[in-house]
Amino acid sequence: MADHISLPDAQTVVKTTAAYARDLAERTLSTAVVAAGGVALAAGPADMFHATFWQTMAAAGIAAAGSLLKGMLARAFGTKNSASLAKGV
Repeated sequence: MADHISLPDAQTVVKTTAAYARDLAERTLSTAVVAAGGVALAAGPADMFHATFWQTMAAAGIAAAGSLLKGMLARAFGTKNSASLAKGV
């Protein structure tokens, strides 16, 4: 008789989905905060750019959207429980 293939139970699936969602949310929010801080710093005290507040927030949103997209691609092509493309994360 062939070996029995065990499928994950519902609790395991929910836990891994929750871990992935937390990981992806953390990465997306941290990218937005860092991008907003960087652009605000560059546009403010250093006066390197002449970005308005809304341009700064748009840059942060674009960076966060890119992070979200990367995390979704990582799930599709990498480890299913991680929003990272790095192996073992």
